[in-house]
Amino acid sequence: MTVFVSSLFLSFFRLNLTMEWLMVAFVALLLAGQVSSEEIPYEHLMSQIQACPKECRCPPSFPNAVYCDNKGLKHIPVIPPYTWYLWINLNRNKITSEGLEADALKAMSNLVHLYMEDNLLSSIPSSLPAKLEQLRLSRNRISNIPPGVFSGMDHLTLLDLQGNKLQDDAVTEVSLKGLNNLIQINLAKNQLNTMPLGLPPTTTQIFLDSNNIEKIPAEYFKGLPKVVSLRLNRNKLANGGIPKNVFNLSSILDLQLSHNQLTEIPVISSGLEHLHLDHNKIKSVNSSDICPPDALDDYPDEKSPRLRYLRLDGNEIKPPIPRELMMCFRLLRVIVI
Repeated sequence: MTVFVSSLFLSFFRLNLTMEWLMVAFVALLLAGQVSSEEIPYEHLMSQIQACPKECRCPPSFPNAVYCDNKGLKHIPVIPPYTWYLWINLNRNKITSEGLEADALKAMSNLVHLYMEDNLLSSIPSSLPAKLEQLRLSRNRISNIPPGVFSGMDHLTLLDLQGNKLQDDAVTEVSLKGLNNLIQINLAKNQLNTMPLGLPPTTTQIFLDSNNIEKIPAEYFKGLPKVVSLRLNRNKLANGGIPKNVFNLSSILDLQLSHNQLTEIPVISSGLEHLHLDHNKIKSVNSSDICPPDALDDYPDEKSPRLRYLRLDGNEIKPPIPRELMMCFRLLRVIVI
């Protein structure tokens, strides 16, 4: 494997990483301030602490959060009345759909984040709180999304269903109806053979890694004008299953097609910044195929192709890199072969 990295890119990466950590720290401080016990009426604070389930933890410093993760629970305990701002963490338990009482979650009307990863759920819980913004249900046994389960869920922006048992007939326009503001959906490591139907037009991040998808309909992204990141790693995609311009989308910045069966590089848009094609069956890089039309002409930098990261290792390609490729993608900083 050969990696070509620009020193300018490394300097930019380090600066960018530092800025990201500063931003994370700022957000963490902001959230901590928003749920500080000093801003909650004393009687509410005491009620929260006294009502904390014996199976869970309710830290006084984060009085609106309840941690019940990794407790071997088979049902949801009675949740304190003022659990609302951050989350309920029920990860790594033994909660089943049968052990989840009807309307057990509906009473928590102000809940924003719900984590129920690594449990034994076979279906999406019903009567979810209407203000929920993040629902994380990865690594359960979910094979069913009941029609109407997301009705009224206008605030939900993140839905994580990774590592379940969802098949094509479970992910439909009917089952996803109500997700009017969804931004990210994770359906990786399920049992999908086709691209999921019914994704809301607001969706920007689609994760479909480790399924059995063989082809993409030509008009699939017509109703998804905001897709920025698409991950289809570890599927069964071959060139015959990818229409010529299906990935030529002005909105997309990150395209990941690693560990598939591609023999040629698909057509991409000039706005794409990150392209992962490692571990396919590609034998050569033809710049005339991958380079957008007129990219070799002299035109302003702001209109040149935006590709910055290209991964091609695990194929049958050998250095050197074609000179025309570098002339086409003038902003390219990392190539892995």
